[in-house]
Amino acid sequence: MNKSFSTYETAWCPGCGNFSILKCLKTALEELGKDPHEVLIAAGIGQAAKTPQYISANTFCGLHGRSLPAASAAKIANEGLTVIVNTGDGDSYGEGGNHFIHAIRRNVNIAHFVHDNQIYGLTKGQSSPTTALGHLTNAQADGNINHPLNPVLLALAAGAGFVARSFCGDHKHLTAMMKEAISYKGYALLDIFQNCVSFNKINTFRWYRDRVYYLEDDFDPSDRTQAMIRAMEFGDRIPIGVFFREDRPDYHEMNNILAGKEPLVDQTQDPKVLQELMMELV
Repeated sequence: MNKSFSTYETAWCPGCGNFSILKCLKTALEELGKDPHEVLIAAGIGQAAKTPQYISANTFCGLHGRSLPAASAAKIANEGLTVIVNTGDGDSYGEGGNHFIHAIRRNVNIAHFVHDNQIYGLTKGQSSPTTALGHLTNAQADGNINHPLNPVLLALAAGAGFVARSFCGDHKHLTAMMKEAISYKGYALLDIFQNCVSFNKINTFRWYRDRVYYLEDDFDPSDRTQAMIRAMEFGDRIPIGVFFREDRPDYHEMNNILAGKEPLVDQTQDPKVLQELMMELV
């Protein structure tokens, strides 16, 4: 099979950080030896959520904030599918905030890549859940009055088994983080700093570049408490890398119907059985 992925013309603004993320996604999948037919990329709505439309894989684009349930269902039905969610901070942490938390609890084996530009980039620049306090936007002329969400800290507190952060301006690091997240058996969050050239004039490419630094080589990603402490470091210096990793049974292993069984997608189905069950409810 062809293990190369094609990318297509986009509708993103010139200079958008999404271009780098798309390039790194393509590289990560190819370096992992994936075939396009083996991969599902899901998204909701937003500029980041257009990613599935620009790469040659199976794709799903659903309602705003609702990509995680669909992605989880696809993985539950077809365990052999590599499932990745590519979407934005508004879509994942705002409209999809409830699904974000419960995806962590279920621990279905999917990788969740959040393009975090700290703004709503499709709907003309209002504040998102990660927008800084006081940030002036087109919709908040007096500045954002809502305290920003820390998604890395939230994921750690909710019990996620894999939590990482990267930056679209560091292709080598971002590709490596994507590969680790995809390879992790269970729910994996990768929060990706991404510049929005049109609507966020504060958190620019240079703003991120001047602040991000790698977690130290001797940092212990098995210590959740220390990971939470480092996740709260957000200012003149912001750490990137794998904050936490814990190997544990995923959803398939914990579910007696799925564990060690033939994938649901390959199981024989008898419509008569379903019809009989439905008639019992009449």
